[in-house]
Amino acid sequence: MQTTILAIESSCDDTSCAVLRDGLLLSNVIAGQKVHEEYGGVVPELASRAHMQNILPVVDTALKRAGVSREEVSAIAFTRGPGLLGSLLVGTSFAKGMALALNIPLVEVNHLQGHIMAHFVEPSEQYRMTVPALQGVEIRHPEYPFMCLLVSGGNSQIVKVEAYDKMSIVGQTIDDAAGEAFDKCAKVLGLPYPGGPWIDKLAKEGDKNKYPLAKPNMPGYDYSFSGLKTSFLYTLRDMMKAAGVESVEELSAQVPKLKEDLCASLQSTIIDILLNKLKKATRDAGIRRIAVAGGVSANSALRAAMQDLGRRMQWDVFIPPFSFTTDNAAMIAQAGYYKYLAHDFCPITATPYAKTTI
Repeated sequence: MQTTILAIESSCDDTSCAVLRDGLLLSNVIAGQKVHEEYGGVVPELASRAHMQNILPVVDTALKRAGVSREEVSAIAFTRGPGLLGSLLVGTSFAKGMALALNIPLVEVNHLQGHIMAHFVEPSEQYRMTVPALQGVEIRHPEYPFMCLLVSGGNSQIVKVEAYDKMSIVGQTIDDAAGEAFDKCAKVLGLPYPGGPWIDKLAKEGDKNKYPLAKPNMPGYDYSFSGLKTSFLYTLRDMMKAAGVESVEELSAQVPKLKEDLCASLQSTIIDILLNKLKKATRDAGIRRIAVAGGVSANSALRAAMQDLGRRMQWDVFIPPFSFTTDNAAMIAQAGYYKYLAHDFCPITATPYAKTTI
């Protein structure tokens, strides 16, 4: 008998639904929310309203693209947390209602574990045909145990992964996440939201050694990015004061490639901070299978630096396809599939949670 998982992801500002059958991804639909761009960040109330508008058509589209009827679904997997509570409530409520209507099990998934399980998503040929970047591409899946650098807008962690349900945090940020540092510094530069991709783009044209920025001296394997943000802000402020201007745009007119060089310097510093800790943690743990996950893993410089460091350290490096790095339901479906096979179901009374760890 076939096992078909329908998964829902609604932790932040992307509404996503995926369908997975017997371990193969059939569809993965994502609806973004442009409403936040003018505010320079996600507005929780607007996000939850947009989820309510998007979730029904997204689920319907995912089922149609998969060629699966509702009656064929074996279980509903959903992101229970962490994330924005209002957004999670929309996804959780819809998952509960659909599970009750179809009289099938409900499977909860930790959003952070979902990002790590993205490494095990195996696209079907049917799905590959809809994503040109995946056609003819071999996707490698890590064996346990492996170390995973999980970096996103809300999290920066080094996680030891021994099984789909056995993960432990080795190190994590004590304040801001790497993705948050990217977005907030981008906002200071007047770049559109989300800022991470814009910094990645501009950094390719800049000099990463132009503006030295502060690197925290944290003990152990933990991270800190608040000092880096302050260093970035002060560097820009001092330059504006010296030039006698009051805006970044005025300064840009006087300083050639200002934004490009600042973006390159910021990006290089963040990557150095992330990989130096990862290198220490993996060396001490004696693990050479290394993975990266989360939205920041889409950053081209981080991906290149991981590959380069892997060659020098003789690591076996695993980097997920771009389509599985940001928030998406495919990763939730994969985690939910493993939990379904283990009969690890969720009570209908389950409520979402805004904060938690792995």
